[in-house]
Amino acid sequence: MGSPSEAYSTHNDQELLFLLRNRKTDEAWAKYVQSTHLPGPTCLSRLVSQLSYQSKPESLTRAQSILTRLRNERQLHRLDANSLGLLAMAAAKSGQTLYAVSVIKSMIRSGYLPHVKAWTAAVASLSASGDDGPEESIKLFIAITRRVKRFGDQSLVGQSRPDTAAFNAVLNACANLGDTDKYWKLFEEMSEWDCEPDVLTYNVMIKLCARVGRKELIVFVLERIIDKGIKVCMTTMHSLVAAYVGFGDLRTAERIVQAMREKRRDLCKVLRECNAEDLKEKEEEEAEDDEDAFEDDEDSGYSARDEVSEEGVVDVFKKLLPNSVDPSGEPPLLPKVFAPDSRIYTTLMKGYMKNGRVADTARMLEAMRRQDDRNSHPDEVTYTTVVSAFVNAGLMDRARQVLAEMARMGVPANRITYNVLLKGYCKQLQIDRAEDLLREMTEDAGIEPDVVSYNIIIDGCILIDDSAGALAFFNEMRTRGIAPTKISYTTLMKAFAMSGQPKLANRVFDEMMNDPRVKVDLIAWNMLVEGYCRLGLIEDAQRVVSRMKENGFYPNVATYGSLANGVSQARKPGDALLLWKEIKERCAVKKKEAPSDSSSDPAPPMLKPDEGLLDTLADICVRAAFFKKALEIIACMEENGIPPNKTKYKKIYVEMHSRMFTSKHASQARIDRRVERKRAAEAFKFWLGLPNSYYGSEWKLGPRED
Repeated sequence: MGSPSEAYSTHNDQELLFLLRNRKTDEAWAKYVQSTHLPGPTCLSRLVSQLSYQSKPESLTRAQSILTRLRNERQLHRLDANSLGLLAMAAAKSGQTLYAVSVIKSMIRSGYLPHVKAWTAAVASLSASGDDGPEESIKLFIAITRRVKRFGDQSLVGQSRPDTAAFNAVLNACANLGDTDKYWKLFEEMSEWDCEPDVLTYNVMIKLCARVGRKELIVFVLERIIDKGIKVCMTTMHSLVAAYVGFGDLRTAERIVQAMREKRRDLCKVLRECNAEDLKEKEEEEAEDDEDAFEDDEDSGYSARDEVSEEGVVDVFKKLLPNSVDPSGEPPLLPKVFAPDSRIYTTLMKGYMKNGRVADTARMLEAMRRQDDRNSHPDEVTYTTVVSAFVNAGLMDRARQVLAEMARMGVPANRITYNVLLKGYCKQLQIDRAEDLLREMTEDAGIEPDVVSYNIIIDGCILIDDSAGALAFFNEMRTRGIAPTKISYTTLMKAFAMSGQPKLANRVFDEMMNDPRVKVDLIAWNMLVEGYCRLGLIEDAQRVVSRMKENGFYPNVATYGSLANGVSQARKPGDALLLWKEIKERCAVKKKEAPSDSSSDPAPPMLKPDEGLLDTLADICVRAAFFKKALEIIACMEENGIPPNKTKYKKIYVEMHSRMFTSKHASQARIDRRVERKRAAEAFKFWLGLPNSYYGSEWKLGPRED
């Protein structure tokens, strides 16, 4: 017979399983929490699955807590692939991209192959995220498909094989990157997996054309959809209008909308006519500016390599859109008429808003109200666009009037509407009104603020130099159970850095490093460096930079700029020389030949210094009488097309160093020691145009020391 504890465990599992089978998930969760022992694999997998399926924030948190417990107790094998896949999907849908990806990767490491819907959710979430999300999306897609290919019997991995939705997700990542080569390779790979491109595939292709500036090819994507017999959908119309608005070509966007209003099916013909007009205008401009264009090509370093690169892009589109090679035929007709809906009008309004055409935005809203078709009436997105237009123009009272009108028209404002208004008040430094709006949003409208709401108001506190207020809102956000994002942490760090509290900024940074939901980037590191440099605490800043390098981050121009300002404030010209030495080496990376032996440590990327950085370093060197180094920095400025401020340096020299080397009582040893410095000073005076020992001689600046 089993022990009493085993009997209790079995009985407890049976009760838990009974609750789960009857879909009493909350009661099952309570039972799990009260239990003193770890349930069996069936119960755990089913509980995680049902919690993930509920798609509620608290349910997702509960499912994640089970996973954390199992990881800590090294019992992760108790969960099956289905439960882990559902958890990854739920995390991706809730915006927890990094968590979703980590679950998928842990499944792969454990020997599980996730269901295609689960890993597609992670790929799609990554492709739409910022930073290096699209690149990571492509890597994840390739890693999973390679693993699937290894199976000789594909029936064993049938549920993990990529489908058209999976390819659309990764193609979207390629489009977001503007990577035509990867798009083509993955597009070609679809046939290997028996996947057919659908309308979404070609909608993404419209985005790709927009990303790489190939506006003239958009019409051929539409024609390709029609020629292949793929069902054109309203989303295609949205993509078309959005693409032209993105190009700033509101004329063509307006023509698309007008053709839709007139119930025309010859939209391809309309777009071809727009292409012809654009080409004619371009030819006229080139004819007028032919000579200037030739000079610009020479100045920009135009070469055959540029032509080859462009030709490579053209070749890819020839494969993707073979119908664009010889477009002499009659443009096809749309299979049916599409009437513009509120989203189409709103996209056009966003174009007006970006161009500062506030009056046109307001007129469009009025025209939409008068439409007979209810699908064309303004919705919350439309009203929010109008609110944005007024906010951008600084017309906060008009923006609030639109909010009141939404209530009268029975169109409920959403969180985005309020966030736009919050940003407007913060931009105008009206933090009190922003706080009132935050309360109104919660108490009157019943809309809970999100992390974006708090990020906006925290940033507003920074604008009025209120670091205490920024911290209060940050803590309030966490009290509400809202997880901080990377922007939340860096914004709070900025508050402490700008208010002269770098130690507090460091504490926030450490907390950010320990948050698994957030990926620390170079901006956060630079914020920390900036905090110390503002106070001239150069040693602390240098320690941060060393730590940054240990974590695989290379300083960029912003990092070096902060360090240069810190060195200047701390009055440590010796540190400026060390800083310049490192910058000079980074500037010369591209010039060096690649070493024959492969090094384990990757070389730092080439650095292109800006005017602010070099001017600060030159200023320090001139003030410290390091004229040789000052001339090196000035030569670097000229190499990078930055005109040195000769007037400023001349003024510094005259005020600080005009009486250098005038002592008549120095010993011979001292005189000998300063010969080299005197030579550098004379060379610097020569460059400034001041009287010096080289006038009338054939002296000239030697090559820069690398």
